[in-house]
Amino acid sequence: MADSSSQSIVINADPARIAEVICDYPSYPRWTQAIKAAEVLEEYEDGYPATVRFVIDAGIVQDEYTLHYDYAEDISRIEWHLVAPSKMQKAQDGSYDITDNGDGTCTVTYTLSVDLSIGMLGMFKKKAEKAIMDTALKELKKQVEAA
Repeated sequence: MADSSSQSIVINADPARIAEVICDYPSYPRWTQAIKAAEVLEEYEDGYPATVRFVIDAGIVQDEYTLHYDYAEDISRIEWHLVAPSKMQKAQDGSYDITDNGDGTCTVTYTLSVDLSIGMLGMFKKKAEKAIMDTALKELKKQVEAA
């Protein structure tokens, strides 16, 4: 598996609101730039999505893939992994860790590890991962704080 990268952002909201936005996968195409479709394929008994299919179009990177999600009981951690290889990815593991700062804000840490099916030099891959995480966290912050 590839090395993982992490990045954090502070969001002005409580943990429940942040988790609510993260777990509303079908809404992603409305507020994220690269995700064009997101469909919940399977849910847990408590209603949280278990398996979600995504279609992304980020210019030169286009892919369709399915992720399986697991949740901490208090929803402070949301993690996922790629169900099966896709056109662009051999593997993907990731997580959001939501830490309540006790002042009306939370620190959200996004960790991502992607093993690509196509060759890419290490420094370019790290740069791409950083850009993906940076964009995802900024879009998440904007969506959460907009409410």
